[in-house]
Amino acid sequence: MASARGPNKFAVLDATGVLTRKLERVKRTISGVGIHEVIIETPDHSKSPALLSEAEFELVIQTYHRRYDAVSADPRGAQVTVFKNQGEGAGTSLAHPHSQLVGTPIIPTQIRDRMEHSLRFYDETGECLFCSVMADEMLDQTRIVGTNDEFVAFIPYAALTPFHLWIYPRHHSASFAEATDAQLVDLSRLLHRMLRKIYFGLKNPDYNLSVRTSPREVRGLPYYHWYVTVVPRVSRVAGFEIGSGMFVNVSVPEESAAFLRSVPSDPVRV
Repeated sequence: MASARGPNKFAVLDATGVLTRKLERVKRTISGVGIHEVIIETPDHSKSPALLSEAEFELVIQTYHRRYDAVSADPRGAQVTVFKNQGEGAGTSLAHPHSQLVGTPIIPTQIRDRMEHSLRFYDETGECLFCSVMADEMLDQTRIVGTNDEFVAFIPYAALTPFHLWIYPRHHSASFAEATDAQLVDLSRLLHRMLRKIYFGLKNPDYNLSVRTSPREVRGLPYYHWYVTVVPRVSRVAGFEIGSGMFVNVSVPEESAAFLRSVPSDPVRV
C-alpha cells in the first residue's frame, strides 16, 4: 500500500488565483492563493493510523516529506504545514484516514513569533532553544515517553493540555526538508509507537498532529529546530483559555509521561 495525495475538494486556498496584496491603513489583505492537498493514508476506510503496520506508516511519513519538498519549491508555498486532524473533536470532516498539507503564500504569525523567541535565546546564550530544552529533558528523564537513535518523544514541562506530546530530532535541524531517509524511518517508527500508546492507553481519543518547521526561505538556521506535535483531545479549551491566553492543564506532565511509558505499544496483534 502506498499513500496517495490529491487536491482538497474543500480547499482553504485557491491554487489557480493571482497573488495580490492590498494595504489600506491598518487593514491588510492578501488574496487566498496557495496549495491545499489531502494525503490518503490507507485504502482501508476504518483503519486508524495507530493500527497501520510499521511499513505502511513509514510510507505515510515518506509521503509527508515528498509533498513537503514539492510544495516548498512552489512560489505559492512560503510556509508549508503538514497536519492531521483525527476525529470530529479534532476538526476532521472526512472519516477516511487522511492527513493534509497547506502551502500558504505568507509565513504565519505563530511561526514568526517562535522564530523571534528562538533567535533571542540564541543571541543571549549561543544555543538553540530547542536543543537546550531537549538536553534538559534527557537529563531529567521524568517526562520522556520514548526515544530511538534519531528522535526523542516527551511531554513538555509546561504542557498546555493533558498528554501533549513533542517529538524532537536529536540532531539540530531547522527544517523538515533537511530530514534524511534514515531519520524519516526513525521518525515513523517512534511516532507510530507513540500513536499506538495513545490509541490503547487513552482509548482511541481524537487528536491533532502537526509538523512544525522553519519556512522555506530560511533553512539551515542555527537557532530553530523542526519537530512534531501530537495533541490528544482529552480536554476542552474554553472561555478562560480564549480570554486570557492561559491554559488549565488538570494533569501533571510527569505522571502523564509515566502513564504512556507504561502502556505497551503492541498489546495485541492487529
